[in-house]
Amino acid sequence: MDIEEIFYGETDNIEFKEMIPAKSEKYMKTVVAFANGTGGKIVFGVEDGTWKVTGFSKNEIFQKMDAVTNAIYDSCEPRIIPNVAVQDVGCKSIIVVEIPAGMQRPYYIKSLGVTDGTFVRVSCTTRLATWYRLQELIMEGSNRSFDQIKNDKPVSEVQLSDFCEEIYRHAQSLCNSDESMMQVQKITKNQLLSWKLIVEQDGRYYPTNGYLLLDGKQDKFPDATIQCAVFKGTVRDIFITRKEFKGSIYQQVEDAYSFVLQHINLGSRIEGLYREDIYELPIKSVREMIANAVCHRSYLAPGKIQVALFDDRLEVTSPGMLDNEITIEKMKTGLSKIRNKGIAAAFSYMNVIEAWGSGIPRMFRKAEEFGLPEPELINMGSDFRVNFFRCKLGVDQNGVINPVVKETTQATRTTQATQVPIQAFLVTFSDSDKAVLDLIYDRPYITQKEIALELGWKVDRVKYYLNKMKKQQIIKRVGSSQKGHWEFEIEWRIR
Repeated sequence: MDIEEIFYGETDNIEFKEMIPAKSEKYMKTVVAFANGTGGKIVFGVEDGTWKVTGFSKNEIFQKMDAVTNAIYDSCEPRIIPNVAVQDVGCKSIIVVEIPAGMQRPYYIKSLGVTDGTFVRVSCTTRLATWYRLQELIMEGSNRSFDQIKNDKPVSEVQLSDFCEEIYRHAQSLCNSDESMMQVQKITKNQLLSWKLIVEQDGRYYPTNGYLLLDGKQDKFPDATIQCAVFKGTVRDIFITRKEFKGSIYQQVEDAYSFVLQHINLGSRIEGLYREDIYELPIKSVREMIANAVCHRSYLAPGKIQVALFDDRLEVTSPGMLDNEITIEKMKTGLSKIRNKGIAAAFSYMNVIEAWGSGIPRMFRKAEEFGLPEPELINMGSDFRVNFFRCKLGVDQNGVINPVVKETTQATRTTQATQVPIQAFLVTFSDSDKAVLDLIYDRPYITQKEIALELGWKVDRVKYYLNKMKKQQIIKRVGSSQKGHWEFEIEWRIR
């Protein structure tokens, strides 16, 4: 491993232990969690919390390596074969155990069984897999998606015909010209079979979960709704209005999208002799944010999609952990992995979503074109959130409100992201970054839980920001997680 990784502390994929526990179960949980995720490293010989390298003597290190390798091989099901190596740090030797991402999920501790022995990695912690996460791991291991699971009650030919007609009409309604409407082809039950939205068995057709979610006529999935709200200010304190949309998931997208358009600013700009109406946010990106949340959410995870509009941002939160292979940095480059394959195929046909993987990069480009702060992608552990930031509106040279022109008063400038030079590059702080940093500045001994309470966040979200800023060498933790304190590696509160 890169020795600099030690000084960044524990992450999603690295865990430190000073000694090798006599009872292997104490670290076997992390082994199976790494195998159920993107892989990771357990480093023995580094003190947790202080990251002090204690190491092992040359006389005992190879015996300990064999013990770790055998324990992992014997304790886990399916078999996990680790890569165990010795690395010298100064005059001391540490053991680095690398666990590859597994292909036969779920991995679990044999002595505990599947239900009690399957663990996953959430932020920097190892946790017992919830029932719905266990089901997702089982489906991943068999290369299935939730929306392709067959239901027991068959559907009639008439129901299939009506379903296909409704999908076709919705696809036409989203066309922006008569020519594009003419190009939309009607779908048939054969198309539904290829998308695995229905399954043929003994001459009868059975709907899958995806079919039922798109159909929206059964209340089998009570959490498959979108909650929308407008809040006063920048926190979830006082709401102005709220609404919940049910029914077919593609219609939910349209209803939530219309809700946002009704509550964001609509202005105009003058182009020659003509007046052009324009919204304060790029509306195609708004629609795609909502559609992505519906298409890529976990329908096993409890919770509903939330679309929240604040004075400073549009916030879309979808239930479920990110796919193991997807990181936020990869998403920014356009990498996408489809979670609900049948729904994705239907959404693509209806043009609810454009080319896969293009939505996030396009959202960042549009934000820049509109002069908006960079959108924020937040992996909250059990949920995923996208923040699209708003700005105060200005007027053009004719005195007409123009959402593309932003206010440039001193008051507005001071609320925009602060830039601080660090090691020959610029780090841009969002409002969330600054909220965390201000608390640390005022209370260096504050804990993650105390930060979460102060800001009304989940602890996972706090951990995300702290880890990000530790990697950027903005802050560092000195001492243990409970008794240590924070120190700044830059000057803070310089305005």
